[in-house]
Parts: sequence; structure tokens; C-alpha cells
Amino acid sequence: MSENPRPLWQRCMAGGVLAGVIFAAGSYAWLAGVRAAAPPLPAIATSVEVLDRDGRLLRPFALPDGRWRLAADPSLVDRRYIDMLIAYEDKRFYDHSGVDPLALLRAAWQFVSHGRIVSGGSTLTMQVARLLEPRPDRTLKAKLAEMRRAIELEARFSKAEILKLYMTLAPFGGNLEGVRAASLAYFGKEPRRLSLAEAALLVALPQAPEARRPDRQASAAGSGRRRVIERLEKAGLFGGPEARFALAADLPERRRELPSLAFHAAEAARRERPAAPVHRLAIEAAVQERLEALAAERAATLEPGVSLAMVVIDNASGEVLARVSGSDRQNRARAGAVDLTRALRSPGSTLKPLIYGMAFEDGLVHPETLIEDRPMRFGAYRPRNFDLDYQGVVSVKRALQMSLNVPAVALLQAVGPQRLASRLDAAGTELRLPPGDVPGLAVGLGGAGVTLEGLAALYAAIGNGGVAHPPSRRLDDAVVQQGIERRRILSPVASWYLAQALSGAPPPRNVRGGLIAFKTGTSFGYRDAWSVGFDGRRTVAVWIGRPDGQPVPGMIGRERAAPLLFDAFARLASRPAPLLPPPRDALMAKNNELPPPLRRFRDGDAPTGTASGPRIAFPPPGATLDIEPSDPVALKARGGEVLSVLIDGVPAGITDAAGVFLWQPAREGFVRLTVMDAAGLSDSVSIRLRVSR
Repeated sequence: MSENPRPLWQRCMAGGVLAGVIFAAGSYAWLAGVRAAAPPLPAIATSVEVLDRDGRLLRPFALPDGRWRLAADPSLVDRRYIDMLIAYEDKRFYDHSGVDPLALLRAAWQFVSHGRIVSGGSTLTMQVARLLEPRPDRTLKAKLAEMRRAIELEARFSKAEILKLYMTLAPFGGNLEGVRAASLAYFGKEPRRLSLAEAALLVALPQAPEARRPDRQASAAGSGRRRVIERLEKAGLFGGPEARFALAADLPERRRELPSLAFHAAEAARRERPAAPVHRLAIEAAVQERLEALAAERAATLEPGVSLAMVVIDNASGEVLARVSGSDRQNRARAGAVDLTRALRSPGSTLKPLIYGMAFEDGLVHPETLIEDRPMRFGAYRPRNFDLDYQGVVSVKRALQMSLNVPAVALLQAVGPQRLASRLDAAGTELRLPPGDVPGLAVGLGGAGVTLEGLAALYAAIGNGGVAHPPSRRLDDAVVQQGIERRRILSPVASWYLAQALSGAPPPRNVRGGLIAFKTGTSFGYRDAWSVGFDGRRTVAVWIGRPDGQPVPGMIGRERAAPLLFDAFARLASRPAPLLPPPRDALMAKNNELPPPLRRFRDGDAPTGTASGPRIAFPPPGATLDIEPSDPVALKARGGEVLSVLIDGVPAGITDAAGVFLWQPAREGFVRLTVMDAAGLSDSVSIRLRVSR
């Protein structure tokens, strides 16, 4: 028999002191009338959290002192862990008022019997009080203060709230505080689903967080876990076979990195609202994760200094589902710290589809209209094709699929560069020009700056039947209200023509075409390679180049960016969503079946309003008309007995003998009105309709 380290009289005295503690605790419980005057809780800072659209943690931010402390919600923590915690630490948790006299009596008896502290008799509420107001000395005075604070906590908070405080503040070794940080660091997952072995380790760690760290003190961690399992098995919380299986489970050998998805998006969200504890983004974590993995794989094959970026946007809502910039934020050679999804770059040929869409809408051309690709001058501007060759006469659809420059510039001259810039702005695609410049014909071939995110928003609008939403990056209520504005930038018919033409573009080698509509682009000097595509649900935009803007030989959109675009779609779904069906007014005809004015486009075919052709007398160009929802709008034209009227490029009827045509607008916003006589001469105006309020 071992010798007791303390004389009997000392143990009896200690027992008497602890009995006094018990009496004091009862007195405090009886005097709980002071609860209303209890001092407020100290401010509890927790790590800022950036969440995805479904509430999944994308990235937490450490506290200023480097600690990871994630707010816990008992309803989102495995119930088995909570039951084990209460059974092991405070089995009468739901019955006492902060202090458990029976636990204190047991602790006193164990101290008297063993001559040392076996258990402290602290309740979970008392542990919370100690975590909130740490006291370095374990004296009787400190214990009494701890008990008083526990009673005050019980008076103010529910049991669930006290559990939440414990699961947020409990130490788990190193700079980890709270069960969520511990579960993520040791198991790589949120504590919603824990095995028996995992739950037991999390119960044991706060008792000796440094001495039992599994990544440094595996033996001590295993002993602590075993003690929890064996005691709770004896208490009947689970059976022997389950206990033996848990005891045989491996311990975590290292700490994992906490989640760090959507690094740049998370940083931007925190900068926008530095005081917010939680940020809810529109990002879909699964999509973000897949594309980040793809970016890491592809970046390993790129030349030194070359980086990449990808953006995914939901067509119907404009929500940004993923943003990937580079593959390694710590790679300075590839400017990993820079968010390249929002960097201004030359878009190359990627703006051409909007030019063609406006020409479709204005009734200037149809996808089967023939157009010339030959050397041409537009004032002092002489565009050339990428391959310095010319194709002669081709269909408009083929000109777009081959990304021919001369036909695009000819159509841009007809629809107007300023109108192109206005449509881009309506789509949420900011067009940045040098100071003092105005949009010119060179804009259509990349002579301006856009962002990858803005370009994705433009194509998402085309994929959505012409209806644009400004890019929506977060789901916070106030931002959602600002981001729901819908703007029609193209008619449904023009958008469908574009989707059909772009889905027929030649795909990269070894890839099946026709499943997505896409366009590529290469900026001047091989600085930027682009590829943007959409299916019936989502739009993906890809950029590859050097962040410093230096040329890279062979940096061509079709060769470098298009394969990555198709790989991205393959990662998102096994098969792309079908494109939108044709609108009722879509004209599906061969060239020889088109009306004569639409069979061939020649330079100068844009409406001129000459005296020999028809003219729109009302409304005037650029007018804003206030309309009532139930009242028709009048168009008045001169220059022919009967004129065909097109609204946004879609035939709408004919004028009467007086040159008047009445029509009922289906929406407010910008509208293109065109009148055409039997000889094919025409005149057009763009106006804005606004519902009177």
C-alpha cells in the first residue's frame, strides 16, 4: 500500500474547506436575485467567416492574435459529441443552476480519500465562466467567483446558449478554440457527423489541450481518448463492440489547413464589409472546388510567369458561382495575390457576338445573309483578319464562327460603336477606354479594356435570351435587392441566332462540338487568350496570359483558352444543359428564302434616312417615351404607301395609308424601330420606353 502524501488532519481540513465551498454555492443559488444585476458578458470575438450559397465554409479569417475561433451552433454539431460531452463533464447539466453541489461533494470526498485533486467538480457552466474570465490562480476566492459567474450565466442564458459558448471557447491545442476549428483542423470536416473515436478525442482535448495535442503528443491524446471511451462505455452510453472499434481507430497525425476556397472572392467580400462577422457569397463551393483543382492542374503546364483565371455565372440570375484566379496565391511569379478575374484586359474578338446580335435585332442581317470579307477601309481604319487572309463572300453566321474582322467592323459601323458601349454597360460589362477617348470601330476588335467577370456577364445575358443581370457576387439581403434589376440587351430572336451560330463554331481538337455556344479571342501582340461559352444554365469565361501584360508567343484563344473552357464544362456536369429553344418569331430560312433586303449585306447598307427612302417621323432618335401599360405606342413614317415595321429586328406589321403603325409594347427599356419599303430601303431609330409611375 502506498503512503498517503498528506496527514489525516490536513485532509480533514481540506474537506471542511470544500464543504464550505458547497455551502457557499448553495447560498449563491439562493441569492440568485442578484442575477438581474449581473455584469454583461465581455465581447466574444470570433473568426470572420465567408460562406458559400448553401452555408458551407469557404474561408475563415484568424483573429488578430492568430487564434482560430469559429462560432459554434449546437444544432449543427453531432448529437453524439454533445451527449458524450455532457455525460463525461457534467451529467446533471440540465438539472443544476450553474453549480452542482453533488459534484462538489464528490470532488471533496475524492480529495480527502486520495490526498489529491481527482476531479474539480466544475460544471460546464463553470468552465464557460472560467473561459470568459480566465483567472491564473486556482484559489478558493477564484473558485467562488467562478461559481457566482456560473449562476449568473444560467440566469441569463438557456442551456443551449451555454453549450454554444463552451463549444465556441473551449481550447483544443495551439491556436485552436472551439469544436469547429478543432474538427476542421484535426479531421478536415465540420463537426456535423463525427465517429465515436472523433467525438471522444474532442471531449478529451479541452482537459489538457497542449499535453494531449494529437499532432504532437499522440500517446497522451490516445490515453485521454481511451479514458473517455471506457468511462462512457461503463455508463452505458454505447456498447462494447463499438467502444473497441473506436479504441482501435487511428489518431490524426497532423493538423490540416483550414478551408481556403475562393481566396480572392473572400478577401474582396471582407474588404467591402470589414465589420461583418459572416459573409454569404453566391459562390457554389462544389463548383469552386472543381475549378480550383482544374486550375492547379493546368497551371503546372503553363510557361513561367503565365497565369489563368476563370469565372462561372448563372445565366438566369447573374450570380457568380465561381471565381478562380491563378492556382497558388503565394506564387509571386504568376501574381497569385492579384485577382485577375477583375483585371482590365483587351478582350480581342470576344465582343463580336454583341455586334452581330445588334445587327440581327436591327433587321440589317440574318444568320444566312451573305456578307463580304475583303480588304476595306473605314476612314483611316483598315482592319485585317487574324490570319491576314480574306474569305470573300460568306454567310453572316460563318463570319462570326470564323471570327472574321472585316465583316464585324462593317456591322459595327452600321449599328454604331456608341450603341455597342451602351449595351455593354447595360449588361454589367464595363468598357474602359483611354482618358478622353470615345468608342470607335476598333472597340469591336478589342480596342478597349474589360474584365473577365464583365465578359462572363455579357455572355450570360445572351444565354438567358437577351436579359442581363449585373454580376451578383453575394447573397446578403441588401445586395440581392440591388442586384435584381433586369435589363434586356438583345431581343430573344437575336440572342437565339447568336447561340445557334456560336454553338456551331469549330471546337478544339479532340473535343465534341455543338454542346455549348462559345467564342474565343486573342488580344493584340498575343498578350491575352480568351474563351467564353454558355449552355442553357451557366456561362464560363476563361483567360490565360501574363499578369504583367507581356506578350507570349502562341498565346491564341482557340489554342490555349478554348481547351480549358471545355475542360471546365466537363468538370461542372456530365453533359451541358440544352440551349434555349427557338423563339416563336425566329426566322429559320435559307438565304434564297429570305426577304430580298436580307439576302446580302453591303457596306453602306445601314439606314441612312435619305430623301429617296422611308423616314421615321416619330418618335425621334434617342427619345424617351413615357407610356401607360394599356396604351399603344404610335410610330409615324413617311416615304411609302405601305411600309413594313420591325421591332428589335422582328417583323411586327405594316403601316396604314397615313404611315401610322400602332403597337403594344411588351416591356419597358430600349427598343429599335425599323421601317422598310418594298425596295429594301429602310430607316431605324432607337428609343427608350418608360412606364409612367
